[in-house]
Amino acid sequence: MKLLFIGDIVGEPGRAAVASLCRLLCERHKLDYVIANGENIAGGSGLTLQTTRELFDAGVDIVTSGDHVWDQKEFVADIGKEPRILRPANYPAGVPGRGAIVWNRPGKPPVGVINLQGRTFMAALENPFTVADALVAQLRQQTRVILVDIHAEATSEKTALGRYLDGRVSAVIGTHTHVQTADDQIFPGGTAFLSDAGFTGAQESILGREIEPIIKRFVTQMPQRFKLAQERAVLHGAIVDVDDATGHARAISRVRESP
Repeated sequence: MKLLFIGDIVGEPGRAAVASLCRLLCERHKLDYVIANGENIAGGSGLTLQTTRELFDAGVDIVTSGDHVWDQKEFVADIGKEPRILRPANYPAGVPGRGAIVWNRPGKPPVGVINLQGRTFMAALENPFTVADALVAQLRQQTRVILVDIHAEATSEKTALGRYLDGRVSAVIGTHTHVQTADDQIFPGGTAFLSDAGFTGAQESILGREIEPIIKRFVTQMPQRFKLAQERAVLHGAIVDVDDATGHARAISRVRESP
């Protein structure tokens, strides 16, 4: 089985890049499933049901999120309307939405996806390691192929989670920092790992936002309005080749594609 994971999609430029490239990449690489982090798809911060459905129409199967999941207030009520939209699983009990799914496209073996959020330099959610333990055991009853999106600030926390889950999941891929790392590898137990998939959006930017206001903020420390950048969209992510029977990764490769 081949999985494409698309890094944090930022605003309309990111959604346009996915619409232009997703099906093309599926055909070129003979992909079975596409998972994308969409926490910044709506105006650059948060999600809406409409923008998420644009990703599904473009060929994405499952959308994960992170610390900006509730930025669009109406989404609190809407997240439960589509099971393929995930929020971090380590939110406390009773929070709307779900943090994991097993999805089965017709004619394809099932794939499991778990969405977690780190705690280092971020909100103090439940422990992602212990939450992962329970979810992995649950999902492995239905499929051996499991991908984990760890939305976290600290590289050490992401790497620690990857090592902790080595041999129990197919891939652990980090999101949130918007900068693609070069540490793609397969751990000894068969789990593919990448600290950060990068982001999908305008590359003439600072993390998807216009350059000058951010520089001005750093120079002057005065408030600025960080508008979305628009120029030269690029899709970043990773392709993972997985053995369906064992759930172990055979290969992982980074993706960088322009429309």
